[in-house]
Amino acid sequence: MTAENLSRRELLRRGATGAGLLAAGALLPGTAFARSGRPVLTHGVQLGDPRPDGAVVWTRADRPSRMFVEISAREDFRDALRVPGPALTPDTDGTGELRLSGLPAGHEVHYRVTAEDLDGRVVSEGLTGSFRTVPQDRSDVRFLWSGDVVGQGWGINPDIGGMTIYRAMADREPDFFLHSGDTVYADGPVEESVTLPDGRVWRNVVTPEKSKVAETLAEYRGQFAYNLLDENVRAFAARVPQLIQWDDHEVTNNWYPGEILDDDDYTEKRVDVLAQRAFQAFHEWQPIRRQDAVDGRVYRKVSHGPLLDVFVLDMRSYRDPNSAGTAPERILGDEQARWLVRELSASRATWKVIASDMPIGVIVPDGDKIEGVANGLPGAPNGRESELARVLQEISRRQVRNVVWLTADVHYSAAINYSPQRAAFTGFDEFWEFVSGPLNAGAFGPNELDPTFGPEMAFVSAPARQGASPMEGFQHFGEVTIDGATGRLTVDLRDQQGTSLWSKTLDPR
Repeated sequence: MTAENLSRRELLRRGATGAGLLAAGALLPGTAFARSGRPVLTHGVQLGDPRPDGAVVWTRADRPSRMFVEISAREDFRDALRVPGPALTPDTDGTGELRLSGLPAGHEVHYRVTAEDLDGRVVSEGLTGSFRTVPQDRSDVRFLWSGDVVGQGWGINPDIGGMTIYRAMADREPDFFLHSGDTVYADGPVEESVTLPDGRVWRNVVTPEKSKVAETLAEYRGQFAYNLLDENVRAFAARVPQLIQWDDHEVTNNWYPGEILDDDDYTEKRVDVLAQRAFQAFHEWQPIRRQDAVDGRVYRKVSHGPLLDVFVLDMRSYRDPNSAGTAPERILGDEQARWLVRELSASRATWKVIASDMPIGVIVPDGDKIEGVANGLPGAPNGRESELARVLQEISRRQVRNVVWLTADVHYSAAINYSPQRAAFTGFDEFWEFVSGPLNAGAFGPNELDPTFGPEMAFVSAPARQGASPMEGFQHFGEVTIDGATGRLTVDLRDQQGTSLWSKTLDPR
C-alpha cells in the first residue's frame, strides 16, 4: 500500500482496533470558562519517538483548551480523521502530547493540530506537519544526530537568520533526528549582544527566563520555550520526529545526584531540587512520554524496522558523584547497565546504535575531577570505566554484533575507533564511536583520549580558538544511512551547511 492509498477507510479500520480515532467534528466534554478570542498555539508542533503505527505529537496553547490532531493521507486533509488529545492546562504550562497509533507502517501521514476551547465554542488556527511511519520492511534508513543548543551565550541571532543548521538538517530529509542531549543550556544566560574577537557583533533574542540561570520551574520551562522561538527549529520539529535524551545542561553544568552547588549565581543550591524542576519542564516541553521510557524518565529502546534499533541512554540520573575516577564507580547505574546488555542481546536488528549522552574515551574533566567516563589514566579500567568495561565485555561474550556508539557533548565532531589490540583492557570487540555537535553553541576541542579502550582518532573537526561562536563555523551534525539491500551503514560527519567533512562505511557482520 502506498502513501497515496492510505485511505479514510483504512484509517477507520485501523483506528477501530488501535488508535481510537474520532471522525472530524467529534467533541469531548470539558469545563467551560470565560475568555475572549480563540486559543493560540504558541510554540509550534513537534514530533517524537516514531513507531510503525504512529508517533508522538506535541503542542502548546496559550490558555486552557483541548488538543486535537487531524490525520490524513492527503496534504489538503480531505477525509481527515480527528483524534482527541489531552487538556492543555497551566498544570503542564499549556503543553501536551498525543501518541498517534493504529496507522499503517511505512506511510506518509499529514497531520494538523488545533486547540479547542474547553466548552467547544472556538478553535485555534491549525498548525500542520507530516511524517512517515516506521517501515517494517528493509527500506533504506536515514537519520541525523547532534546536540548542544544555545550554549555559552550564543542564542537565536536574527541577523544571520537564527539557527540555520536546523534548515540544513531538514534539507537532508531524515527519517528522524537523535538529539544527544544538552537540548537547552539552563545554566547559560544570553545577553543582547556579544562582540567577537574580529569585531563582529553577535546579537541575541533575549527573554526574561534566558537572562539568568534557571532555578524555578517557570525558568526551566522558559529554556525550552526559548529554542522554539526560532523558526528553523519549529519548521524542523514539525516534520522530523525526534528521539530526545538529556545530559547536564538541562539542569546545570556537570551535575550529579545529591550535589550541593558552590555557585553564587544560584540561590537554590540543592541539585536534586533543581533536577526535579528541570525534569518536569523537560517532559512538558519535549515530544517524549514518560511511560515510553523504561524508568519513566529517559532511557529506552526505539526500533526502526529490521535494520535498526536505537538504545537511548541516560548517563546523568544514576551516576555516582564526580571524582578523580580512581575507584570503581557507576555512570549508568546497575539497572540501566543490565537493561542495556539484555536488550542488545535480544535485538534482532542488523544495527544496534547506542545513543550515549557522553563519549567513552574522550577525557571530559570537571575541574580536578572527572565528568565523563574516561578517567585519563592508563592501565586497567577504573572509575566509571569499570562499569563500561563490564558492559563491553558482556556484549562481546554474548556475541552482539554491529554495535555503533553515537554521542555529542564535547562541542566538536570526531570519529574514534576502539580496538582491543591497542587497549589496556582487551575483553571487548572493536567498535566505532562517532561524535557530533554543537548545533548552536560555542565550539571547543579536541580533548585528549584515554588509552584504556584503545581509541584512535580517525577524524576531527574542531576550532583553533576555544569557545568559537557559530559565526566562526565548527557547528556540526552527523548523518547515518543504512542501505536496505546490502545492510551497509554509512556515517557522514557534516558541517552547519550540510557539507560532508568525512565519511565511513561499515559492513554488517
